[in-house]
Amino acid sequence: MILKNQILKKWAKRLAYSFLILAILLLGFYASIYFGLWGEIPSSKKLANLKQSQATQVLDSNNDLIGKFYIYDRQSITYTDFPQHLIDALVATEDTRFYEHNGIDNTSLLRVFFKTILLSDASSGGGSTITLQLAKNLYGRADYGFLSVVVNKIRESIVARRIENIYSKKEILTLYLNTVPFPDNTYGVESASRKFFNTKTRFLNLSQTATLVGSLKANTSYNPRLYPERSQQRRDLIINLMKNQGAVSLQEAENAIKQNIELDYQYYAPNQGLAPYFRAQIKKQLDSILQQKKYKNPNGESYNIHQDGLKIYTTLDNTIQRYAEEAMQEHMVKLQEHYEKAYGQNAPWLKSKPAFIAAKKRLWKYRELKKQGLTDQAIEDSLSKTQETKLFSWNEPTVEQISTLDSLEYYSKFLNAGFLALDPSNGAIKAYVGGIDYRFFQYDHVSQSKRQVGSTFKPIVYTAALENGIEPCSYFSIKEVTYTDVNNWTPKNSSEVENEELNYSLEYALSRSVNTITVKVLQETGVNKVIDQAKAMGIKSHIEKVPSIALGTSNLSLIELASAYTSYVNESISSKPIFITRIEDKNGNIIASYEDLNPINPKKEKAFSDDTRQIMLEFLKETVNNGTASRLRSTYNLNNDIAGKTGTTQDNKDGWFVGITPKLVTVTWVGNDNQQIGFSNTSIGQGANSALPLFARFLQKLNEDSAYKNITQASFEKPSDQVLKAIDCEQTKKDGFFKQLFGKDKTEKKFKNKEKKKKGVFSWLKKNKDSV
Repeated sequence: MILKNQILKKWAKRLAYSFLILAILLLGFYASIYFGLWGEIPSSKKLANLKQSQATQVLDSNNDLIGKFYIYDRQSITYTDFPQHLIDALVATEDTRFYEHNGIDNTSLLRVFFKTILLSDASSGGGSTITLQLAKNLYGRADYGFLSVVVNKIRESIVARRIENIYSKKEILTLYLNTVPFPDNTYGVESASRKFFNTKTRFLNLSQTATLVGSLKANTSYNPRLYPERSQQRRDLIINLMKNQGAVSLQEAENAIKQNIELDYQYYAPNQGLAPYFRAQIKKQLDSILQQKKYKNPNGESYNIHQDGLKIYTTLDNTIQRYAEEAMQEHMVKLQEHYEKAYGQNAPWLKSKPAFIAAKKRLWKYRELKKQGLTDQAIEDSLSKTQETKLFSWNEPTVEQISTLDSLEYYSKFLNAGFLALDPSNGAIKAYVGGIDYRFFQYDHVSQSKRQVGSTFKPIVYTAALENGIEPCSYFSIKEVTYTDVNNWTPKNSSEVENEELNYSLEYALSRSVNTITVKVLQETGVNKVIDQAKAMGIKSHIEKVPSIALGTSNLSLIELASAYTSYVNESISSKPIFITRIEDKNGNIIASYEDLNPINPKKEKAFSDDTRQIMLEFLKETVNNGTASRLRSTYNLNNDIAGKTGTTQDNKDGWFVGITPKLVTVTWVGNDNQQIGFSNTSIGQGANSALPLFARFLQKLNEDSAYKNITQASFEKPSDQVLKAIDCEQTKKDGFFKQLFGKDKTEKKFKNKEKKKKGVFSWLKKNKDSV
């Protein structure tokens, strides 16, 4: 018996020592984590000053969200922005004892520890509190081998306890809901609400709330975009949990469960969603603006647009932008089909054609291989290797096994487009479409691209002519002339002339876009005077001093052409295009005001007189009513006050249209990015067919929206009596009897690039040799 007692005491002592050693080891293990041997643990001071990366928001003129710049798609909001059913759903699902504990569920923590250490059970997780999850969301988890779960859980428990000591329960819920990851790389409930349901958190209904909370269990498995049925089942489970805990009534639960999940998914990534080309331009401007010393943060450092949660207020109107993008897609789908059909088997983008061969040699990869000394065949073999590639399509993007050469041939066939709508009174950009799809075509055809502008330059020639003394009712012969001092250049008209004996007035010649007369008007005015006029109207690109500029051979950007045209409806002053109106930090403090970003130039002079403006507007109205843009009336049945100008470049490479309404100036362009490839014929490629319909469809959509009556029902200014009298003349007339009898039009002459002096009050007594 004594021996038995001694043995029991011996084993009891051993067991006690074992427990003591184990306790010391556990305490030491805990202490090693607490004091940072497994990595630094944030102090209470650091936790009290949490700084979370927040997405910068780009907002339209109505303060609606256009898109974001971010590393983590997160937008922070306050506790008062959370609907009560969101809090109830979260607590019911993730932590029913949230209001009772101090951040740690000790039973759950011990279970994880012993199962992992003693039973090597890797699936022992679960039971985390909201505060523990917040700690994980804030600082992530590291890899500690087989001890990872235990070490991370203890680290999180230490952080959680400190968080509970610093923050109230409401503050903890606010931090959690602003940082928790949702599906599709989205962080925080506000970003998730906007992305999945296109609404603010405060406006979420019960079904939407339960859907988002349900996705927290597994972001991919319960992603409502990818797996709607599975997500709906999870949503219903959340709602039933809320019902069982008394957070919602039986009737509320049943009504919510009856609803199907209806997403209004929004793409805010830089290359997706609304106005991606506009947002790219905003980013370029911000990169420059925020480097300036006066716009640094209080610490003297530059703001980080991907992390600092700035708010960028812009001039864009989301609805107008959406109409522009829809109009572009509707038109370009049909135009692309006609474009390819017109070429048939003789398309210039095919591999055997000169345009393709030239484009191949411009490829970066081709040039690199050439530098390495590879033979042409070796280069061809390298470029012919196939790989899985995602391809643009007007239906849905496809994935195919193709080579670099296949890809070049495929993309070379696509027409691209540019669209810009400005408020002429202040230059505010209302719609901006830089191309057909930013995911595949990131070259911006509004701001980056410079193309020949064709006949859209002609109004500038006529404006200069009026400013330099040519009378509105001057007449010019339509006959062709060969200019012997310009390489025997003979400008020709794009369509046949019914009667070459007729002389056209300025209005008739411009509205019918007559090339031969525009060159004569340029000659009469002087090349330098026309270039000066273009500069006065805001054109900044270089314009060569050659006669062909009359027909739009200068390469200009779409945005500067739009700026020039605003002068016709803005008191003869061109408006500088404006993107950004204000920049604020995440707390609403102004970093840069409208005046900072868009200083007014009080010395800016009118580009031309009021009389010239009114005369030119009448000319451009005639273009729409009876000239080259008349299909706006006949085909599209648009009754708005509209002026405009079509444009087509040589060999039908570019189609242009400028649409002017009293409160909106819109410029559209269509063409191929490879300037060796144009339209197969003028009937398809002319601006009236390729670019004008984009404007027409856009204006139709705007007309249908009563919210924009102030734009669509606006009226042009009435011309003065003096102007009406000055343009009151026949559009065409024949030569007089003596001119027909004795006169003889020259078919050859020198261009004589002479400067024309402005005429005085007795100019009507003088006659010009080239006008009648």
